[in-house]
Amino acid sequence: MRRRHRTTRALTLAPALVLLLLFLAGPIAYCVYIAFTDLQLTGQAHSSFVGFDNFRRAFHDDAFLNAVWLTLVFTVLSSLIGQNTLGLALAALMKRASRPVRTLTGGVVITAWVLPEVVAGFLLYAFFRREGTLNAILERLHLPGQNWLFTLPILAVSFANVWRGTAFSMLVYSAALDEIPSEITEAAEVDGAGGWRRMWHITLPMIRRSIGTNLMLNTLQTLSVFGLIWVMTRGGPGDRSQTLPLFMYEQAFQNSMIGYGTAVALLLLLVGSLFSVVYLRLLRTEV
Repeated sequence: MRRRHRTTRALTLAPALVLLLLFLAGPIAYCVYIAFTDLQLTGQAHSSFVGFDNFRRAFHDDAFLNAVWLTLVFTVLSSLIGQNTLGLALAALMKRASRPVRTLTGGVVITAWVLPEVVAGFLLYAFFRREGTLNAILERLHLPGQNWLFTLPILAVSFANVWRGTAFSMLVYSAALDEIPSEITEAAEVDGAGGWRRMWHITLPMIRRSIGTNLMLNTLQTLSVFGLIWVMTRGGPGDRSQTLPLFMYEQAFQNSMIGYGTAVALLLLLVGSLFSVVYLRLLRTEV
């Protein structure tokens, strides 16, 4: 009877397993294979197996190392610091705000989140360009403006990603803060604990798992950002805002080196996996 039950369960899961193998595992396996070849888009009749040459080439390529550095800067500024901190601050402030303020603030922040990435990129391009909104505001305040997309491109795209993605962190932390028993914070307040002490010693430890989950999801999303940066700067000027997704696109589709571009994609996947392992270990640790 038990064997029959197991067989029924296996047959029930079989279609889903076949679809996963066909549309997920299959393409991933083929990409891994391509990363070890010299496959090109044009000018090549047959590809050949080159082993780890693409990976060795990457680690000796100054442009790749620059893209790795800019990807880490972009991720730390816009995800680990920007979206995470601002999302927590907004969630904490909205918890104490009146209903109309919560509705208005939540509506504005979530609108930025649901906008298509290309539309958000054009909006932020118009904000940061030389003749854009930011310089117009600075001019009204009699402050000097500049071409932000030329002088500080990685900071501009990091700000754009914070503006677009903070809503997710805000929603995660709003749900986490609602789960904290009010009796605990009220008792701490009666004992004389100020706002910062309650935040540091009560709120943050109690939502630690939500922080870890939010950081992991935000980091993985930020590592894959392409359209926002492409619309705003196309990785320029030069390569000063060229993160790994843009570098991968340039090598695979502009330089027609599919094998090399796929190897870069696997290295980007490795970076995301390392972040995930760190966060999962933190989540596994007891408070």
